[in-house]
Amino acid sequence: MKNSIRVERKKRKITQAELAKNLNVSRQTIYSLEIGKFSPSSTLALKIAKFFDAKISDIFVLESSDLK
Repeated sequence: MKNSIRVERKKRKITQAELAKNLNVSRQTIYSLEIGKFSPSSTLALKIAKFFDAKISDIFVLESSDLK
């Protein structure tokens, strides 16, 4: 799954640590999400979308390889 968390975070000029604090997760979780190592739970995906005032589909994109 691809995501635009880093892009959205940079637009708002906030650090991974600041985003993590707002979402009540670790900075390492944000890092893992940004590099695609970790896929968020539906709850976390909703929190991220809400934080960025966006739809989940604006932040997360399911790739065809994820459908297998």
